[in-house]
Amino acid sequence: MPSINAAKILIMATNGFEQSELEVPRDKLRAAGATVHVASPSGDAIKGWDKTDWGQKADVDLKISNVSVADYDAVVLPGGQINPDQLRTDTDAVAHIKAFADAGKIVAAICHGPWLLVEAGVAKGREMTSFPSIRTDLRNAGANVVDKEVVCDNGIVTSRNPDDLDAFVAKIIEEVEEGRHERTAA
Repeated sequence: MPSINAAKILIMATNGFEQSELEVPRDKLRAAGATVHVASPSGDAIKGWDKTDWGQKADVDLKISNVSVADYDAVVLPGGQINPDQLRTDTDAVAHIKAFADAGKIVAAICHGPWLLVEAGVAKGREMTSFPSIRTDLRNAGANVVDKEVVCDNGIVTSRNPDDLDAFVAKIIEEVEEGRHERTAA
């Protein structure tokens, strides 16, 4: 089993990410010892959405198109309404999410982030949760939707909102330390 302090974790996001849903996992995973990189479509810093208005910028380490899935143990997908809606039209982002899932790596999405799991075709047959407004989308994609702070289905981790961040990050750490997850295709 790999230790979290030997793990490399990718966060994929763009402008409009929910501020806390990028910052809390990034900072807590780094504090636990993981190497965490943030990737955006342009490779430039991205601006968050903080509850009701634009928030702070987050530094970015690389462009999504330059990501090598083989370099990472997990991917984290923050929510917010704008961020995942934009990323689900980014073919590189969607392909990377599918590649993480196909490789048995940890895929973690919070709030509206599970929209990306729908787009990548990895929601079908999985138990998942999300922000309430996208639960119909998850059901239509074939997911078994539940209302819990964190749900893990064979390394696919989902949570509902910023109130669930502590449980979300704890589950990511637990799953990374379990190692690769063999999965059947969604």
